[in-house]
Amino acid sequence: MSTSGTASFNLTFNEIAEECYERCGVEMRSGYQLRTARRSMNLMTIEWANKGINLWTIEQGEIPLVQGQVAYPLPSDTIDLLDHVIRQNQGNTNQQDINITRISESTYSTIPNKLAQGRPIQVWINRQTNASYTTSVTLSTSINATNTSITVSDASGLGGAGYIQIDNEQIYFTSVLGNVLQLCNRGQNGTTAASHTAGAVISVVNSTTINIWPTANAGGSYTFVYWRMRRIQDAGSGTKTEDIPFRFLPCLIAGLSYYLSVKIPEAADRVAMLKSQYDEQWSLAADEDREKASLRLAPRQMFF
Repeated sequence: MSTSGTASFNLTFNEIAEECYERCGVEMRSGYQLRTARRSMNLMTIEWANKGINLWTIEQGEIPLVQGQVAYPLPSDTIDLLDHVIRQNQGNTNQQDINITRISESTYSTIPNKLAQGRPIQVWINRQTNASYTTSVTLSTSINATNTSITVSDASGLGGAGYIQIDNEQIYFTSVLGNVLQLCNRGQNGTTAASHTAGAVISVVNSTTINIWPTANAGGSYTFVYWRMRRIQDAGSGTKTEDIPFRFLPCLIAGLSYYLSVKIPEAADRVAMLKSQYDEQWSLAADEDREKASLRLAPRQMFF
């Protein structure tokens, strides 16, 4: 007998939900059952991110550094950065990747002059929510696309530095003097610098950012190259396949079955069993989803 010749088995979310309800001893019949399964699955994938690194969610990114700019936004679905370097002369034969050290907020806050320029050697990753909210603050005077100082009605609630949005443009301001936002970097996060009229409402954007020190100097040709862990994509409408590799399907099914069992009265007697299966499948999947490179440790010898 011949084999199928294919290795493309996968499941849509509808099929995943059906399998999980069957393990709970019930049959999925209503749209509400699908909605609650989708909600449980989204919560479970967030739990997976908290448990550790999911290799399939690691992506490389690059940020060209601008002279004098302190902070740069990361993609909104970024969980954390795993590694990062400063790259000089990108694309040339003499391209170089230079280490940049990650520091804590407390270390960054003690740097006397955060606007000093040079080759960046330290980075603080400011892990915000990426949420935005509208304030009662407005523009006091109209600005054009090149203004780097912006006068607002009341800057007391905007913080000492950060991202704001006016109309469709996002702006990073570096410092505040009275009600004037100073050293503003215009057209951030893929937006375009534009003119804005007095009275325009200002929103605060809590972007996840990198703050580098020193800031890039002129002629440095620096690029911040990073490897990030992103969020697992949402469960979707039901007809899509999930954003996980095939090797995690058993763990996904076991985990969602357990999540659903704690909400279904008829499955109360299966909760412990399904939890045990989930723990086992997570252990197997997590052990497989790891770096398999060799590790070699060499002691450093010092003589006095």
